[in-house]
Amino acid sequence: MLGRFLRLFKIFRVAMRYGLDDIAISGLVKPRTARLLGGVMFWRDLSVPRGIRLRQALEDLGPIFVKFGQVLSTRRDLMPPDIADELARLQDRVPPFDPDIAIMQIKRALGAHPDDLFASFERQPVASASIAQVHFATLKDGKQVAVKVLRPGMKKSIDEDIALMQVAAGWMERLWADGRRLKPREVVAEFDKYLHDELDLMREAANASQLRRNFNGSSLLLVPEMYWDYCSTSVIVMERMHGIPISQTERLIAAGVDLKKLSSDGVEIFFTQVFRDGFFHADMHPGNIQVSVAPESFGRYIALDFGIVGTLTDFDKDYLSQNFLAFFRRDYKRVAEAHIESGWAPKETRVDELEAAVRACCEPIFDRPLKDISFGQVLLRLFQTSRRFNVEVQPQLVLLQKTLLNIEGLGRQLDPDLDLWKTAKPYLERWMQEQIGWRGLVQRFKEEAPRYNQLLPELPRLLHDALKKNGDAAEDSTNEMLKQMLIELRRTNTMLARILYFGGGLVGGVLLTQLLLRLSGNGG
Repeated sequence: MLGRFLRLFKIFRVAMRYGLDDIAISGLVKPRTARLLGGVMFWRDLSVPRGIRLRQALEDLGPIFVKFGQVLSTRRDLMPPDIADELARLQDRVPPFDPDIAIMQIKRALGAHPDDLFASFERQPVASASIAQVHFATLKDGKQVAVKVLRPGMKKSIDEDIALMQVAAGWMERLWADGRRLKPREVVAEFDKYLHDELDLMREAANASQLRRNFNGSSLLLVPEMYWDYCSTSVIVMERMHGIPISQTERLIAAGVDLKKLSSDGVEIFFTQVFRDGFFHADMHPGNIQVSVAPESFGRYIALDFGIVGTLTDFDKDYLSQNFLAFFRRDYKRVAEAHIESGWAPKETRVDELEAAVRACCEPIFDRPLKDISFGQVLLRLFQTSRRFNVEVQPQLVLLQKTLLNIEGLGRQLDPDLDLWKTAKPYLERWMQEQIGWRGLVQRFKEEAPRYNQLLPELPRLLHDALKKNGDAAEDSTNEMLKQMLIELRRTNTMLARILYFGGGLVGGVLLTQLLLRLSGNGG
């Protein structure tokens, strides 16, 4: 409890120090009130631009807040340009930690000094992010590599912030009308899981290896090779990639990269990861994406930083594909039906009402380029619709939602005229055909063939066992029914005996009384 209080106090102190209250209330209070607040906190220097102050505050507050700033930096339709430009520096220019500490981490993790492990090692990091920083090196066989070293003390910092978020989520459920429906505690738990996964660099190396295998031979995406002999939970060594950061559009244009094709390829890469593989890079901010300018791989995406990946089940993929395809076809009735069938909306929801609400949200954005669409407003209207129909937030798709925001931010930078819908629709239709058409049937049969090969010889015995089991179950069921009937019969017989006993005694008593009365009358 004391730790949480101290962390909360630090958040408040940092917010006051950098004047985040001034940023939050600017434009919402009268000038006189703003001057009064400034007079009370006269000791603060707010002459530094607000974007710089916000970035510095997030850096001081630690990795969770840095990641929050990274997401905000991609939403230029929601953020003022000065704030978005400054927050973009959080993507790969977080202040580095001491190189001597990095060397100690490498010695502890790999059992030797970098000078003994590598032919050369650059002490100054080339990139520094919220969780780790990267140094360039050369292996003794001449291969150029990148060495990623985990920041020290990360687990303690993340645990403190997650604890505060859990408390806030609990209060949200109690005090906010929509709190329970939005499942904030489950969302925080999901975020907690992925953040702690990021602290295990061996897991990141395995994620990269899986993604590299998924796109083996692809003309769209490059993923660095991992050198497993130099990998541990706190240090990993991978192939050094040479490319231009995707945010540096002027350099890309000067190098001859076709930005329109690049933006279209990005959409296809995203949908391939989600619907073909169910395994997607979930931290696709511009700091983690480069573009190759090497002759043999010119114009391909280069993916970096695989600490956060998302996975989808077959049910999730099927649900999402049906919804995306229905959206692209403007089949809002099917969207409404899919929500109800999946259980995301209550069963008693009227399809026609939900259909009309979704149509009102989505119809205005079709046939318009990204630069003319405010997805912030669309998401707000969808949120209001989901609240009206009690649609539940699905925590397992939080990462996918975050990735969609990153994709939109990249699309805006590369090609504001990109028609996201027309680009994605053919791919989704082809994927659906592969899943439910003849090709999908043949592919699934191939996948199941080894299992069928083992099952078919055993089929007669399994059939005999199943019939015998059903027969025994039927016999048991019949015996149980007979037992119940006998119990009921005994109960009925007992009841009848009691009725006859008491009833017969009563009738006998009446008849005896009548007989005595008649005898006494005759005798008198």
